[in-house]
Amino acid sequence: MKVLLVEDEVELSQNIVAYLSTDDYLCEQAFTYDQAMEKIALYSYDCILLDLNLPGGDGLRILDEIKARDIDSGVIIISARGSLDDRIEGLKTGADDYLAKPFPLPEIGMRIYAVMRRRKFTGNNRIESGNVEIDLLAKSVAVEGREVSLTKSEYELLLFLIGNKKRVVSKNSIAEHLSGDMADMLDSYNFVYAHIKNLKAKLSKAGSTNNIKTIYGTGYQWEE
Repeated sequence: MKVLLVEDEVELSQNIVAYLSTDDYLCEQAFTYDQAMEKIALYSYDCILLDLNLPGGDGLRILDEIKARDIDSGVIIISARGSLDDRIEGLKTGADDYLAKPFPLPEIGMRIYAVMRRRKFTGNNRIESGNVEIDLLAKSVAVEGREVSLTKSEYELLLFLIGNKKRVVSKNSIAEHLSGDMADMLDSYNFVYAHIKNLKAKLSKAGSTNNIKTIYGTGYQWEE
């Protein structure tokens, strides 16, 4: 899962990134208003953690821009501005959740999980798509009860495809989802092809039908 952390307190930002990385989140950072605006203009994220008090501008203006551009990212405000009025304003503007500072690090992980579960998987901890079953809490995958052993990247790719099953996802969007802004420096999409091939092979071996369809010249789509 790909997260953008917009937070000007460097030590807090680094602590959040270190914690979320242990739970397999891919985290990118922005420390100012301008950096955050550049990030959301160039890249896509599953979830954005957004501080309000930023050098160069108010985080609520970033939230306004996210909504104006119809960016499909969950947004959790993290702020020392924890009054009831601030919370109401943030949620009215379009945030999915509001977490007042200070907060324990495990809580931010569960808030992200809860937001993404609601947005992508209709609030369920278990997903069934065709004969593929995913336990989001255990991060396990099975086909008709038979467990399928996936790498971290293969698991994230499977969730990305199923979470966007009504869309064709491009090779570039997959590369960006799996490697973040490092995707800009890639010479080819060979690692995307390799992950798609390996995921298809493992699901097929376990008895799954061919759910991953190649849309030539465009990308891939999950079909149930």
